Amino acid sequence: MTLDPKIPPGPLPQQWDARRKALRTLDPSAAQGYRVIIVGTGLAGASAAATLAERGFQVEAFCFQDSARRAHSIAAQGGINAAKNYPKDDDSIERLFHDTIKGGDFRSREANVYRLAQISNAIIDQCVAQGVPFAREYDGYLANRSFGGVKVRRTFYARGQTGQQLLLGAYQAMMRQVQAGRVRVHPRTEMLDLVVADGEARGIVVRDLVSGEVQACAGDAVVLATGGYSTVYFLSTNAKGCNVTATYRAHRRGAWFANPCFTQIHPTCIPMAGHYQSKLTLMSESLRNDGRIWVPNRQGDTRPPAEIPEAERDYYLERRYPSYGNLAPRDIASRAAKAVCDEGRGIGPGGQGVYLDFADAIRKLSRKTIEERYGNLFDMYQEITDEDAYAAPMRISPAPHYAMGGLWVDYHLMSTIPGLFVIGEANFSDHGANRLGASALMQGLADGYFIVPLTVADHLAGRPAGRRGSAAHPAFAAARREVEERTQRLLGVRGTRTVDAFHRQLGKLMWDECGMSRSAQGLTRALAEIPRIREAFWKDVAVLGGGEELNQALEKAGRVADFLEFAELMCRDALHREESCGGHFRVEHQSSDGEAKRDDARFCYVAAWQFADDGQPPVLHREPLTFEAVPLSERSYR
Repeated sequence: MTLDPKIPPGPLPQQWDARRKALRTLDPSAAQGYRVIIVGTGLAGASAAATLAERGFQVEAFCFQDSARRAHSIAAQGGINAAKNYPKDDDSIERLFHDTIKGGDFRSREANVYRLAQISNAIIDQCVAQGVPFAREYDGYLANRSFGGVKVRRTFYARGQTGQQLLLGAYQAMMRQVQAGRVRVHPRTEMLDLVVADGEARGIVVRDLVSGEVQACAGDAVVLATGGYSTVYFLSTNAKGCNVTATYRAHRRGAWFANPCFTQIHPTCIPMAGHYQSKLTLMSESLRNDGRIWVPNRQGDTRPPAEIPEAERDYYLERRYPSYGNLAPRDIASRAAKAVCDEGRGIGPGGQGVYLDFADAIRKLSRKTIEERYGNLFDMYQEITDEDAYAAPMRISPAPHYAMGGLWVDYHLMSTIPGLFVIGEANFSDHGANRLGASALMQGLADGYFIVPLTVADHLAGRPAGRRGSAAHPAFAAARREVEERTQRLLGVRGTRTVDAFHRQLGKLMWDECGMSRSAQGLTRALAEIPRIREAFWKDVAVLGGGEELNQALEKAGRVADFLEFAELMCRDALHREESCGGHFRVEHQSSDGEAKRDDARFCYVAAWQFADDGQPPVLHREPLTFEAVPLSERSYR
């Protein structure tokens, strides 16, 4: 099998329109004969469910939360990008495309990124029509602010609640289709395996998280919208429930995993307060519009920030990256914070934080203006830290946040398994080695509202309605049996260590060796240590209770078991990629002044890994990347 990205011929600006016109369609009456399974009800999943149902398809939507509104998309704070150019600062589709390619350090597919930029404006129109309460200027135009890695204001926002408001828009669109009888939502239900029959995705196996019942659901196509896997690090900004199980189980069934080592460390998180923490809290990147980041000049300076004069402060992002300053991209800002902390100039407990200071902004703009822009974020910070960020600088530090890697998909967002589509953060396609802020919401809604409904319809138009058969197919029984056996195996260990203890151990190893920086020596150590942790897990994990009831320890155990396999794939991918690009920073491959050093001659490709078998190394496949519209160049933000 070879990788065919199915990129349309012709100039980039014309590719999507040409392909869209060529895609086959189904009229609503014909579409009623097809069932589409969607796993995940965040922005990508809910928007896809709503739009596919609007086109006539019968949709089965699954989520493990108690409500579709609890999806992790709700946590996105800062905004969503689009190229409408309301501030009149020379923005355009071409500029958004260029910034995204450069921001991803030339490791994303040009055709997909250009399409994303084209669709961005339609997303804003769609969401305004739904009633999403974007901030507005006095003249009535939607307001915009800046985000990292760009020099224009293109980020639309609803205070610090943009993800929540966008999700409510997608949710109400989906619930309209529930009312119409075309969508059925299955909450508290977790996908534990993909069913592949006759070489195509035909359904999923799920567990009811309340009753413990294991069931199979058959469909004509399956859409995974299950988010990212940064919880592999244990501590992250992600919700505790975020996991890799759906995509990793699909990987084991034949879906190739692309660039799994590409993860993002967000520079603006509340620092860890103690070893007892189970997650970290994100402070929106939008704060970097007005906040200035600094550390003391002197090592070990423990004075309160108000007692450190300006002459003894290092505004290190403004010093190192004068062109972008505090709005340098996330990967660069995170590594710069790590560098000053490694020098002994970090602040707070453990010396792993830096200051985000609003004193200058309050003096220039007034406290009232800052409250209007970021009030709910300041309130959240005070609730968590008991510190007033209006009176003293916020303390922030880098933390795992987003996964640029994901299942490989072609231009139609279909994986290497026919009939299995992957959208949003669960696929690899749009962000390369680093995601620019406010682009995650853009991708999720572009995939869900505007792309996958068309490409799923095209896929199904060539297949007779009802061809899926039913869950009586032998492949369903086999997959269900495997899930039940794995569940019983987890319950049967009856060990002495909690699931969280193993997850924390794995997370620390991954953070140390495959986190903000990586080295051949550290990755080799991790690849030797992960199998030992995995072996200990299956001998000594404690999963109390039974399988026929609500059992959160069992849920977590299954997810951590998958992390213990997936982490090995991440490290293998990071070890093979002997270059530094974006969030993947190999210490052996850096410039004399500590910047990432790409190797375009050897690694200008997507690394897509094929599962071989248990105990066998995965097989590497390469999709070459070509850059015609934005020629390969040094990625500089100085």
